[in-house]
Amino acid sequence: VQLQASGGGLAQAGGSLRLSCAASESISEIYFMGWYRQVPGNERELVARITNNGGTYYGDSVKGRFAISRDNTKRTVYLQMNSLKPEDTGVYYCHVRDGKLTNIWGQGTQVTVSS
Repeated sequence: VQLQASGGGLAQAGGSLRLSCAASESISEIYFMGWYRQVPGNERELVARITNNGGTYYGDSVKGRFAISRDNTKRTVYLQMNSLKPEDTGVYYCHVRDGKLTNIWGQGTQVTVSS
């Protein structure tokens, strides 16, 4: 397994959850690390991304509520999700773009926010 995601689960609206994703040593060079979200019937959408020098990007729907961070020594990316809304519900996928510009995906973790 190249990307091991953890976290997620069930939260109430207004609550918080934290996702983590660790990249294995088999990925020699990492550029972007980030998270995508998918709900049934919709395309996978970018939630947040962080570059290898710390630059961040957030989707409009999560700006001001979610925070992405990265620990390069642990090869791990984190997504702190605050002020959760029911529309944040979905399967969250960890994503890495490596030095060969290959997209690598994690197995997905379910996040469910109840109203």
